[in-house]
Amino acid sequence: MHYQLIEDQNSLEQLCLQLAKANVLAIDTEFVRTRTFYAKLGLLQVCDGKQLALIDPLAVDDLSPFWALLTDANITKVLHACSEDLEVFLTAGQCKPVNVIDSQIMMSFLGHGLSMGYAAMVEHFTGIVLDKSESRTDWTKRPLTEKQLTYASADVDHLFAIYPTLLAEITELGFLTYAKLETQSMIDKKFTPVNENEIYLNIKMSWRLNPKQLNLLKYLASWRFQQAKKRDLPVSFVAKDNTLLALAQSNPDSVSAMTTLEGVETLDIRHKGKAMLAVLNQADKADESTYPEKIIRLDEYPGYKQTFKQVKSFLVDTAKKNDLAIENIASKKQINQFLTWYFDLNGGRNSKNKVELLSSWRKQLFGQSLLDFAKQGDK
Repeated sequence: MHYQLIEDQNSLEQLCLQLAKANVLAIDTEFVRTRTFYAKLGLLQVCDGKQLALIDPLAVDDLSPFWALLTDANITKVLHACSEDLEVFLTAGQCKPVNVIDSQIMMSFLGHGLSMGYAAMVEHFTGIVLDKSESRTDWTKRPLTEKQLTYASADVDHLFAIYPTLLAEITELGFLTYAKLETQSMIDKKFTPVNENEIYLNIKMSWRLNPKQLNLLKYLASWRFQQAKKRDLPVSFVAKDNTLLALAQSNPDSVSAMTTLEGVETLDIRHKGKAMLAVLNQADKADESTYPEKIIRLDEYPGYKQTFKQVKSFLVDTAKKNDLAIENIASKKQINQFLTWYFDLNGGRNSKNKVELLSSWRKQLFGQSLLDFAKQGDK
């Protein structure tokens, strides 16, 4: 299908009036995110089967007619591997889409693994081999070439054509609801604000630190995150993980002392040493009662390995009984999340994060059985 390039406000509004009548829209985005915190939107692609449009967000000032389509509950929006697209919707449009289904998730419930690429899906259903040579294009540079625009249009053209087959297959297997709920879970996760006080937990080797050191790391990690957002830089461009870890371990009292520490990046100290010293001084003033508790490593918890094997075995059996792949039921990360909650490690029971194995369709399918099984293992 040939595309229409939308480069002015009136054309966008006319397009969106037509698209609002659709039952299904295939949607994709092109963006750049190499040296920034936020993804830079370069192009929006949409297809309703009758028309295929490429919307230039650098030429159109007000994209709200398009964002309104994303929040229209009467229209099903189909995207492939939409995790990063969701970030674009959040930052560019402050828009949380509704009635979305991810074709990559649908493919996973059809037995094609968790991360089947778009080109592989298109080839599977149509035999067409897509040209992916423009995948690393700078989509914020203008003008875009005919080759780039043709490449971008293919991302929704084939998706719209494939969707009815995908829908029929997953409906026949009875997994459509699961795919919708799994997509919604991803959306909810993306739109949950980051808890800045818990960012330090994502830094490797933080379990080696004592409560006072963890407090320093917590302050540093929160400061870095705020700086990254403010200056629109990747967090690693503000300061590296190993620098924060070394500073939290040693709590140096001067910038010159920082430079002697093993593990610190010289450039981090040169550019941000004074700022990080101020953060350390601020953290030092915190009351001891507010220090984080020492992190207990899950893999060192008594009986962890045996319990993990038992839970994994239970979940493998559950997957077989329901004609699902174990990858759909639970990842290692999800099992560990459950065990952290179950053993009540590191405030697991107080966590506001959902335990994924006890939420949504998984809760319905095996949540209570999993809890009963785990309790039996304790006896």
